[in-house]
Amino acid sequence: MKDALAIHRWLLTHQVHHEIVRLPRPMTCAEELPETVSAAPGRCLMVTVFEVATRIDREVVIAVTSTVAAPPPPGAIGGLLGARQVRPAPAHVVNAATDYADGLVCPLLLPESLPMLIDDRIRPDSEPIFTTTGERHTALTMRALDLLALLPGKMADLRGTRRRGSREAVAGRH
Repeated sequence: MKDALAIHRWLLTHQVHHEIVRLPRPMTCAEELPETVSAAPGRCLMVTVFEVATRIDREVVIAVTSTVAAPPPPGAIGGLLGARQVRPAPAHVVNAATDYADGLVCPLLLPESLPMLIDDRIRPDSEPIFTTTGERHTALTMRALDLLALLPGKMADLRGTRRRGSREAVAGRH
């Protein structure tokens, strides 16, 4: 399983200013991050992993990075991808697909083969954001602009207002 040390080393290699924060109490999931670090839910990120059944009966696992304040609705993911069914992935699928503990998935160091969507409501500014590290006792803080520059996914409108989308939204990564 990936952890705070792996993230820290990777960010140092890429010369990205960041801080691994020791938490005052352990977390069980990213939704606890705002209260644990005393930050606004809009400044705390989470990764939700979904199992997606496409119209051609192919199962796909997809990671979605969003704020804790606005978790991605499965219907928005389904509409964007034109999928017939979208459901949260069970813990064992999350663990296997991400190499992080379920509920504590960091958006960094995810496998290249795992498609990722990034909620376009995450502001690319110089303010600090917080995210989990795969560990219950630590969090990562860094500038939102730096994190978004490192994420290999596609920005997407996850508000759920679009009825139809394209599979290209997750096919390409930058």
